[in-house]
Amino acid sequence: MTNFNGTITTEEQLISINNRGYAYGDALFETIKSSHGKLFFWEDHYFRLMASMRIMRMEIPMSFTMEFLEEQIQNTLKANNLNNASARVKLMVHRNEGGLYLPTTNDVSFMISVKQIDNDFYVFKNDFYEVDLFKDYYVSPSLLSTLKTNNKALNTVGSIYAKENNLSNCLILNTNKHVIEALNGNIFVVKGNIIKTPPIIDGCLKGIMRKQITEVLKTLPEYEFIEESVSPFELQKADEIFITNVIVGIQPVTKYRKKLFNADISKIILQKLNVKLRLS
Repeated sequence: MTNFNGTITTEEQLISINNRGYAYGDALFETIKSSHGKLFFWEDHYFRLMASMRIMRMEIPMSFTMEFLEEQIQNTLKANNLNNASARVKLMVHRNEGGLYLPTTNDVSFMISVKQIDNDFYVFKNDFYEVDLFKDYYVSPSLLSTLKTNNKALNTVGSIYAKENNLSNCLILNTNKHVIEALNGNIFVVKGNIIKTPPIIDGCLKGIMRKQITEVLKTLPEYEFIEESVSPFELQKADEIFITNVIVGIQPVTKYRKKLFNADISKIILQKLNVKLRLS
């Protein structure tokens, strides 16, 4: 059951070949974790979506309040019998049909789909997880590269590359050859008592979980947190590397090339994150 502009439907073919998201990548989306009807970090997701729509010069409908969109998500969860389970929610907004590169309207439509997932909160994962650099293509750092759009060709090709080379994930570089993120999340690098993540100006996604981890790190006085460019040379010198996104939470990296890593800091941060969620 999918929600298309407020109508719950079983219709599978909701969009035409002229849909601008399909034809030109003229769409944005938010991936949200839901647990028994609670939308994790909903306010942050909502404000990121609104900011992204403004950057994309989409017209924000008066009805697009935080309460309205949450109600639409809840309706979709209930229609799929997932309001008492955990789910991955995808909220997509696309500009309405019309025009070529130049649209004839800036009005938008939305779609919401949901899929059940296993864990109610975030579970610590210390399975073997190997990464390497993906160097076939690079991200040009700009405001557009920080948005969650459906222009994900690099991530798609990179994921195929990772599978072909028996890797769990790949790390993406920008045109300045700085490491900016993983294929499916932001990255954090630990060396001694310093925890570093690439700054938004380097072109990484303005991740919701990145924001949550940043807030948790500021409560750990024994560690120094900085936002600073990460060079590939730093990876092999690091004590720990972890990847973050709103569905998994924290994914520790166990191997990069010949270097093996521990996951001590990841475990501490994940525990604090779950406490924060339970108290919210």
